[in-house]
Amino acid sequence: MKARIILTVLGSDRRGLTRELAEAVHAAGGNWLESHLARLGGKYVGSVLVEVDAANLPLLSEEVLGIDASGLQVAMVPAGSDPADTGKVLVIELVGQDRPGIVREVTKVLEAVGANIDGFESDAVPGAQTGELLFKARIELTIPASATPSEVQDALEAISGEIMVDFSFD
Repeated sequence: MKARIILTVLGSDRRGLTRELAEAVHAAGGNWLESHLARLGGKYVGSVLVEVDAANLPLLSEEVLGIDASGLQVAMVPAGSDPADTGKVLVIELVGQDRPGIVREVTKVLEAVGANIDGFESDAVPGAQTGELLFKARIELTIPASATPSEVQDALEAISGEIMVDFSFD
């Protein structure tokens, strides 16, 4: 019987961390299915979805503890089941002058239209002309079958002037 496990990782960034994590999964006979790993605030952070024989869970735990001893905190959490795919997938990109509250306002609108955020990546980068910070985000979401992409677009564009961001939709 197979078990799906999420490994959450956090530690000081250094070369070799992803390799160590991959070696631990491999040593337990696991299969690396999906991951989101990044350097964030000078730290190595992320999550990895692993499939492993249930009988090998103790071995995976032992291998993970070995990484933990080298400075990378790793937690194991049983994965849930994937929800049935019942909506439309949208990708939204936004860019605007950075300021507090952008994520709160955008996510409030997305929740109101019934969207589920499947992926959210953001960054604050210096603008090319002024050097002032620009907030950029890419949001992957699923909207319910009862909603239309144009309803989502209209709802977000209604707040674009207020929060001073531009949206593009795929």
